[in-house]
Amino acid sequence: MPREVRERQMLDAAVAVFARRGYRAASMDEIAELAGASKPLVYLYLHSKEDLFSACIRREAEALIAAVQASVDPGAPADRRLWNGLRGFFAHTAAHPDGWAVLHCQARTHGEPFALEVAALRQRLVDVVTRLITETAEAGGCPEPLPEVEVAGLAHALVGAAESLAGWSNGRDGAASCERQTAETLMNFAWTGLENLRNGRRWAPARA
Repeated sequence: MPREVRERQMLDAAVAVFARRGYRAASMDEIAELAGASKPLVYLYLHSKEDLFSACIRREAEALIAAVQASVDPGAPADRRLWNGLRGFFAHTAAHPDGWAVLHCQARTHGEPFALEVAALRQRLVDVVTRLITETAEAGGCPEPLPEVEVAGLAHALVGAAESLAGWSNGRDGAASCERQTAETLMNFAWTGLENLRNGRRWAPARA
């Protein structure tokens, strides 16, 4: 069997075990058995449990970023680009719940270097959303350009909301995951605010 195929099988097995057991409780014996490989072969290919977990994080992160980027049509209207990006995100996390569990739950709770890997993924998502928000404001003829710090804050807020919603949607008991409905929930929340900003309508607290 080609090494590339064997490594993919090992990573598939590792993602499933890490998602189910957590990093510390997962055993290389269980991963090897699920992959249909010997434990020494897993160590030969992927070196250590820490290296294997890092490889899982990188693979799942790349797949998620690719899914979001592939779903966004640069020639589509602003709202459609944002909508498609959200659909791509939620469709991928719903279709790969183990991969999302590794990224969103397991990797965040075990310190460096895993947290750094996830932070890098999050920053790449924020960069994609920052570009979408900037393009949305420009396409809508925003009376004044949105300050960079505001765009950055909006992007971080939207990514954080998407992460939280994906975890909530995937974790519901007795309810089928519906990425379209989840994406609509966040789109309605986000687009209302962006539409107001595009038209120069800002919220302000009432004067005391």
